Amino acid sequence: MNQVFSLHRLAPCFTSLGLLSQGPLSSSLFFSAANNRLSFLRFSIRARAMASHIVGYPRMGPKRELKFALESFWDGKNNAGELQKVAADLRSSIWKQMADAGIKHIPSNTFSYYDQVLDTTAMLGAVPPRYGWNGGEIGFDVYFSMARGNASVPAMEMTKWFDTNYHYIVPELGPDVKFSYASHKAVDEFKEAKALGVDTVPVLIGPVSYLLLSKPVKGVEKSFSLLSLIDKILPIYKEVVTELKASGATWIQFDEPTLVMDLDSHQLQAFTHAYSELESTLAGLHVLIETYFADVPANAYKTLTSLKGVDGYGFDLVRGPQTLDLIKGGFPSGKYLFAGVVDGRNIWANDLASSLNTLQTLESIVGKDRIVVSTSCSLLHTAVDLVNETKLDKEIKSWLAFAAQKVVEVNALAKALSGHEDEGFFSANAVAQASRKSSPRVTNEAVQKAAAALKGSDHRRATDVSSRLVAQQKKLNLPILPTTTIGSFPQTLELRRIRREYKAKKISEEDYVKAIKEEINKVVKLQEELDIDVLVHGEPERNDMVEYFGEQLSGFAFTVNGWVQSYGSRCVKPPIIYGDVSRPKPMTVFWSSTAQSYTKRPMKGMLTGPVTILNWSFVRNDQPRSETCYQIALAIKDEVEDLEKAGITVIQIDEAALREGLPLRKSEQAFYLNWAVHSFRITNTGIQDTTQIHTHMCYSNFNDIIHSIIDMDADVITIENSRSDEKLLSVFREGVKYGAGIGPGVYDIHSPRIPSSEEIADRINKMLAVLESNILWVNPDCGLKTRKYAEVKPALSNMVVAAKLLRSQLASSK
Repeated sequence: MNQVFSLHRLAPCFTSLGLLSQGPLSSSLFFSAANNRLSFLRFSIRARAMASHIVGYPRMGPKRELKFALESFWDGKNNAGELQKVAADLRSSIWKQMADAGIKHIPSNTFSYYDQVLDTTAMLGAVPPRYGWNGGEIGFDVYFSMARGNASVPAMEMTKWFDTNYHYIVPELGPDVKFSYASHKAVDEFKEAKALGVDTVPVLIGPVSYLLLSKPVKGVEKSFSLLSLIDKILPIYKEVVTELKASGATWIQFDEPTLVMDLDSHQLQAFTHAYSELESTLAGLHVLIETYFADVPANAYKTLTSLKGVDGYGFDLVRGPQTLDLIKGGFPSGKYLFAGVVDGRNIWANDLASSLNTLQTLESIVGKDRIVVSTSCSLLHTAVDLVNETKLDKEIKSWLAFAAQKVVEVNALAKALSGHEDEGFFSANAVAQASRKSSPRVTNEAVQKAAAALKGSDHRRATDVSSRLVAQQKKLNLPILPTTTIGSFPQTLELRRIRREYKAKKISEEDYVKAIKEEINKVVKLQEELDIDVLVHGEPERNDMVEYFGEQLSGFAFTVNGWVQSYGSRCVKPPIIYGDVSRPKPMTVFWSSTAQSYTKRPMKGMLTGPVTILNWSFVRNDQPRSETCYQIALAIKDEVEDLEKAGITVIQIDEAALREGLPLRKSEQAFYLNWAVHSFRITNTGIQDTTQIHTHMCYSNFNDIIHSIIDMDADVITIENSRSDEKLLSVFREGVKYGAGIGPGVYDIHSPRIPSSEEIADRINKMLAVLESNILWVNPDCGLKTRKYAEVKPALSNMVVAAKLLRSQLASSK
């Protein structure tokens, strides 16, 4: 476990690697003798004259190789050397693929064993004292303890990376943090690629964005300015840059995505100061500042394009098309424009003709030799390679491009811009674009009319939440501080095997149903033994909380290997919404009714909400997202009403991703929140007062949207709380009134650590200081799917013990 995080000792393992260890990116574009080294070199020399760039690339591997290696390492089944070998093979493959495709600016240091922000924290030696680090190069033991916690200390906070479903580990900083150069990963990976014959652009999270994405360490005043630490971290950045220059780097990329946010003058001044300080160190390097996920505001654009020592600016022209107007209004002479025209956030094939037109317009402004074709952001947020999708409908497949195919698109656009258009490739693309626009499978007029009709009503339940809670309590008869869980229970290897064999038709439907019923019964009995008040069926029939529903709705397509990293080793396989959405038949009623028949206690019906299904899918880009969300809301509404008819009196409609979809610019947020909250209310507007509607949210900063959460009008909301130092509770301390039921999570399920009953009781007491006891629920932060029963049973037992202790204390105080 004490293996050094540095990777420069891995060079010997590279000699055995083939030139293309993961297969071709696109058989139609690559030479047939891909493993012929001479052909490769000739192709590379010719292709590298083209101006093309990839911001970043998925690191899990086309078949989740890194995930399995990480989990085996954490379980003690393989050692650090074996994990490092898998990682080295993946990196080598990625670099070779990009080189083969003719990409000029290939990124390095975008690989991570857990998270790129955590990697920067390691680079800066900003390790919280509780992890017992005593200096030197940071090893896996400290690194993974920061990410996941360990037996004695909790993990660092995890939150969403801007408006994506990727989670990053939030740095904990204060005035007393001692920074030191403690991870040489950026330099080691640059050298690693160079040893393979690939010149790369090392990527660092920029110093200002790093600080703006951090939080004050516990005990430090909220008013503490994180930017006051800029002069303490810049010396480490200088050391890294100096080593990269000495190692032969010619370009360096600083990701400064916070430049797309609404920053004040003080924050913008920090960019000017930081890059002025770095200017002399950066001399001799080409410097790229990369932004993504939204338009760059006019004042930030002015600051960015005035930074000293910077040669190029990267813009997301997919999610930030208005940045085009700023570029047209003035672009610095002699600088490079990295034009992000290939979407790094979605899986639709690029409209090459449209993108080429945009690029030609930009070329006329910035100059032929100063424009670089790029992805809009890192391809981390897309699936890896469409080649691995052998079962996908052929027509739908022709409309798609995963990360590997997007690399090819970038190069094809760069070639076309330089006058060498691949006519066959562009022609095939045009045919696919036309097919998607005209395909009858995309449009359902009845669905469109029903969704359009929703806009004229507010869709609210007839009575207020206080009245409903009284009616529900008479029916449910719950104790004070009722206990529940969020939904899922551990997905064991045996359970996954059963689902896999049923899908492959290796076992009969009868045997499958019997096995799932047995699992549900086991989970129900366990919860009764633990004395949990409101039960769940454990979701053994579900692969993923979005994919499961998408498979039963029209307008969705699915992949076999379309995995996308969510955090650490956790991957999701987003469905593809390609057409209008409707529900052909009930989706969950059978399983929820079966579970309810096993117990007299209330059994929650478990649904995923429309906003979360939207935000955790690859969504069609040919109509507004709000239109698609309304369609999904109508489908979930049908399911809610069928559950109620089947006698399910508690129904949870998870909206884990509602906050995630909030636009980064404040001017766009009200519109989003209006249709997102409206979509949730549509799902349950017609049910009885005695049916209790729960929702769940996790791992985001909810304080700034608390009034929208109240406007959702759910009867009970369970919400992440423990890993974020209970920031959620601060809104109630500051006077926000909340009359619905609320369950701020009492322990972090994303860590293997088991909290004691005393620790949980202490958390509940903190909640009782700001929330009324009659609305407070006791529950974990999130579902238990990723945990083992050896962790789940004692943690839930301690949770129930803590709740009972507090109940008795409250009773005696009265």
